[in-house]
Amino acid sequence: MLDFETTGLSPACGDRITEVAALRIVNGRVTERFVSLVNCGAYIPAFISELTGISQAMVDSAPPVGRVLPQLLEFIGSDALSAHNASFDEKFLHAEAERLGMVPGHQGLVCSLKLSRRVFPGLSSYKLGLLSGQLGIRFRSAAHRAEADAEVAADLLIHIARHLGQTYGFGSVAPQLLVSMNKLSAAKVPAWLRQMADAAQLAENPPQSA
Repeated sequence: MLDFETTGLSPACGDRITEVAALRIVNGRVTERFVSLVNCGAYIPAFISELTGISQAMVDSAPPVGRVLPQLLEFIGSDALSAHNASFDEKFLHAEAERLGMVPGHQGLVCSLKLSRRVFPGLSSYKLGLLSGQLGIRFRSAAHRAEADAEVAADLLIHIARHLGQTYGFGSVAPQLLVSMNKLSAAKVPAWLRQMADAAQLAENPPQSA
């Protein structure tokens, strides 16, 4: 689960990362984490500092992006990458990597926002703070900091996986199932999940030959 804090909405417009948190999820729990402020030599707008609590002084004294990004890419490796509104975080990951002549190696992208829309339709909001509250998931520290947001998004993803297991009978939920599910329209998801669950049960309990 990845979360960036940034100076704005678009790396194409010159916005840069200011903080990163990456949490590795294995068997339904967070097993490792990579967290760092990042110095990209960028100006932090006042409204960003007010929103996140990240000041210019904090990033000016932080490790440079040229050190943090390679460490982050090594931490992620070839795992499936997940984030809430994942296209946002992935575009910053690619942009910062490209600046350094590097290429992210993650295999597949999982968006917990899209998954939530498909698994829990009809909720009033799918913004991370409001969605987590509706599902009984609490922030451990202030929102709009990378580690706090990544922790809640990780809890959300684990919650989704458990819900799928309980509803459809999956013994475990592989990352590739979530990657594939993200690519489907919401209307097709329930039937597809039933089909996948039936296939998984058949694989575990093949019919006996005569």
